[in-house]
Amino acid sequence: MKSVLIELPIMWIIALNVGGWPAIQFGLAWLFTRMPVNWFNPGLARAWEQDGRFYERVCNIKGWKDRLPDAARWFGGGFAKGKLADRKADYLRRFIRETWRGEICHWCAMGCAPVFFLWNPWWGDLIILGYAVAANLPCILAQRYNRARFQRVLARRLDVVSAEHALEAANTGNPRHSGAQAGVADPDRDDGGATRD
Repeated sequence: MKSVLIELPIMWIIALNVGGWPAIQFGLAWLFTRMPVNWFNPGLARAWEQDGRFYERVCNIKGWKDRLPDAARWFGGGFAKGKLADRKADYLRRFIRETWRGEICHWCAMGCAPVFFLWNPWWGDLIILGYAVAANLPCILAQRYNRARFQRVLARRLDVVSAEHALEAANTGNPRHSGAQAGVADPDRDDGGATRD
């Protein structure tokens, strides 16, 4: 039997459990929206994610991801991820970075669950763990799904741009040497990015 480290009246336990999670979730969301976007540089999607098809097949993610809240738009400077506002390369890069920001934020929130173990009995710990997973894992899956899809879209778009410019160079004898000349934005440039911040 687990020994409770902090003995509290039941009303205090309920208050801390009920009030603690919103404070953590909103506090972390606010904190992460204050961080520079160039801190978030995700790698490529894993092979097992199959450009997002894994989440469609195993998690039926298309059936529920649009019901998830997007706390970033509740804070000034947050990047709204509810809808794709543009298909330009710089916007897609920014969106991909923002999915990494959102995913890390939810991992951090889930990692706060052990704090509640200090005053909860063992069965309370199970409830806390269940809530932490239920409130954060769907958001993590949605971020990973969107990132895998948009990385694929961005790669295809850049392939098309490269092919167009190679053809133009062949026709005019005037090759373009830089990504900036080809209309490809610097992924490390934080210029506010999207039209829906």
